[in-house]
Amino acid sequence: MDAHRSASEREMTLEATKFVTATAIRATTEALLITATGTSEAIPWERCSPRLASATGAQHAHAELSPGGYGIHWPLLDEDLSVGRLLRG
Repeated sequence: MDAHRSASEREMTLEATKFVTATAIRATTEALLITATGTSEAIPWERCSPRLASATGAQHAHAELSPGGYGIHWPLLDEDLSVGRLLRG
């Protein structure tokens, strides 16, 4: 099947499967700030998930970055999201 795809298509597929890790996270009232690979990106809560879109500021603030930086867990909401998914939108 790869024989039928161009080199650029195969490269894009490989790029999409790479893991993205965060070094820091911070919650604001409007968005989740993720620092990864030296840059920060603000992800509006509405783009994260329906559960996070309707959560309180205290619930947003109680987030835990996984030790490897691949995921974020909100224990008060029982919500888990991957950093890569959030950054890719």
